[in-house]
Amino acid sequence: MDLHNTSDPVASKPEELVPSRYAVQVGEIDVLVVSDGVLPLPTTMLAHNAAPADRATWLHDMFLPSDAFDWALNAVMVRSGGKTVLIDAGLGSDPNLNLPRAGQLIKRLEAAGIDLASVTDLVLTHMHMDHIGGLLVDGVKERLRKDLRIHVAAAEVKFWESPDFTRTNMPQGFPDALRSAAKRFVKEYGSQLRQFDEKHEVAPGVVVRRTGGHTPGHSVVRVASGGDALTFAGDAVFAVGFDQPDWHNGFEHDPEEAARVRIRLLRELAQTGEMLVATHLPFPSVGRVAVEGDAFRWVPVFWDY
Repeated sequence: MDLHNTSDPVASKPEELVPSRYAVQVGEIDVLVVSDGVLPLPTTMLAHNAAPADRATWLHDMFLPSDAFDWALNAVMVRSGGKTVLIDAGLGSDPNLNLPRAGQLIKRLEAAGIDLASVTDLVLTHMHMDHIGGLLVDGVKERLRKDLRIHVAAAEVKFWESPDFTRTNMPQGFPDALRSAAKRFVKEYGSQLRQFDEKHEVAPGVVVRRTGGHTPGHSVVRVASGGDALTFAGDAVFAVGFDQPDWHNGFEHDPEEAARVRIRLLRELAQTGEMLVATHLPFPSVGRVAVEGDAFRWVPVFWDY
């Protein structure tokens, strides 16, 4: 698997004239951030507990539209100790939700020269559709290894047996789509699930840890080698969460706990100075965290060419 930053503008199609993968070296571990596309969502999803005027001010200050904008969708590929680990699997395809610019992960892995059969392990930060759907696309399962190990928190699997959406604030159609995707995923891949309670080492230097909050089994993945480290935070951190970590995201099943998890994680990252990648931060999402009083600041890395 070649994780170098490469591009071929001559061969690119017009709709692909944007970056879609970015390589990072973490000690001896290769990391590749891959874009699954973008997900257009109402801006109320950013902070349904905030006053509309406060939310509008934040959007204005960030030069973002007031009604809806495109959320990034990022997944990560890691190579360590002879293992090739995919962290989250993207949205896949759900025609009922009309999201044509998302669900690009599989073709972008192919464009990066990554054979799906080379993936030995899959880590799920949680089982929302935009993290598992790529494996539900027709024809994908047949291209995966029969012995693929899928690592997920036991609390997450338990939650999706009877999920509670009473404290979320999602657009119409999303709860049903999320339920359906999770149920189908367990049906198709249940025998390959490797459930853990709190913490589990997937490959040398690649450790997944349950945080809860966003969903009961939500987890983050820390990659560490040779004094370097990078944490993939899944949906624990959103762009607005640096300035306003107490604002509730519409997809959070326990908003108060999600805010506590977010603040704790951001403080940890600010203290260690290690890199952060998250699902819905603008691609390639690689940055660090600075703390300023009760608020945080995202510091994007300078791209390494």
